[in-house]
Amino acid sequence: MKAIVISAHGGPEVLTLADLPDPVPADGEVLIRVRAFGLNHAEAYMRSGAWGDVAAVTGIECAGTVEADPSGRLPVGARVVAILGGMGRTRNGSYAELVTVPEANVARVHADLGWAELAAVPEVYATAWSGLHDNLDLRAGETVLVRGATSSLGQAAVNLAVDHGATVLATTRDPGRARLLKQLGADGVLIDDGALAPQVAERGLAVDAVLDIVGNSVLRDSLAVVRPRGRVCQIGFLGGFAPVDGFDPIADLPSGVRLSFFGSAFVLGGPAFPLGAVPLDEIYAKVAAGVLRARPTRVFRFDEIVEAHRVMEAGTALGKMVVTVD
Repeated sequence: MKAIVISAHGGPEVLTLADLPDPVPADGEVLIRVRAFGLNHAEAYMRSGAWGDVAAVTGIECAGTVEADPSGRLPVGARVVAILGGMGRTRNGSYAELVTVPEANVARVHADLGWAELAAVPEVYATAWSGLHDNLDLRAGETVLVRGATSSLGQAAVNLAVDHGATVLATTRDPGRARLLKQLGADGVLIDDGALAPQVAERGLAVDAVLDIVGNSVLRDSLAVVRPRGRVCQIGFLGGFAPVDGFDPIADLPSGVRLSFFGSAFVLGGPAFPLGAVPLDEIYAKVAAGVLRARPTRVFRFDEIVEAHRVMEAGTALGKMVVTVD
C-alpha cells in the first residue's frame, strides 16, 4: 500500500510517500480502506517530535470502507469513520491507503455525504461533543464561552453549542475573523488578548461554562471568566504545551469553580468514553441538512500532504481541512 511516513522529526517536508506492506487486522481490529482523512494539529505535533517517539505513519482519523472485520460485526464495503485508538501514536495511522483500527474506535455511518465531507467531522465533533456534554454538562439556555473558536475544534464546538440552545460567546485573536464566528451563530465575539476576565466583567456577562482550546497559557484567566460555581473544561493546547508556572489551587482556582480536562487522543473509544456515546449519525444528519456547518474549507490530494501541513501550521484555512485518497 501507499502511505505517508514521517522520515524524521521536523517540518512538513519530512512527510514522504512510501510503499508499505498491507496491514492485517488482528482479533478486535477492523481493516479500513481509507478514502479521506482529516488534518489535525496533533499530527503536526507527532511529525515535529513534540510528542516523542510515535508511529511512522501519522493520522488520527479517517473515513472509508471496511476491507475486513474478523469479528463479523461490520460487513465488507460498509462506510465507516475511525477515530484515534492509538492511530499515529502507538500504531500506524490513517495517512495511508489501508489502516487497522481497534473496533471500539470505528463507527458505521449512514449519511449521504461525500468522503471529504465525512472526513471533516469525526475527531473535532466527537471531541467537542464530549467536552460540552460530558465535561461541562452544558444545558440549553446557559452561556458558554469557546476560547480558540476559529480553530476547527472551536468551530465544531460553536456549532454544537448553538444547536443545543446555548448562548455562545466565541473568542479570536484576529478581529477580522469575528464575522466567521457570527455566521456560525455566536451571540458575541471577544478579541482574546490573554485577559478575557476583565472584558467579561466590563460587559456584565455571566458565563456558566468555558471550553478552553488555548490551554495552559490562559488557564488562570479562563478560571476567572466563569461565574461562581461555573465550569471550565480544558480541551486543547493552541497556546503551547508549557505547564502553568507555579499554579496554586488556593490562589488560582476560585472556590466552587469546577475544572476538568478532556484528552480525546488518549481516552475516546475506551471503556470510560465509548465512541457509541457520541451521536455521530445525528451529527452527520444535521451536517447533510445544513444545520451544522461542518464542510471542509480545503481539500487536498494525497500527494499534496506537505503543502496541506504548511497551510495547517500557517493557520490560514479557517476551518477543517481534509485529504482525499485515490
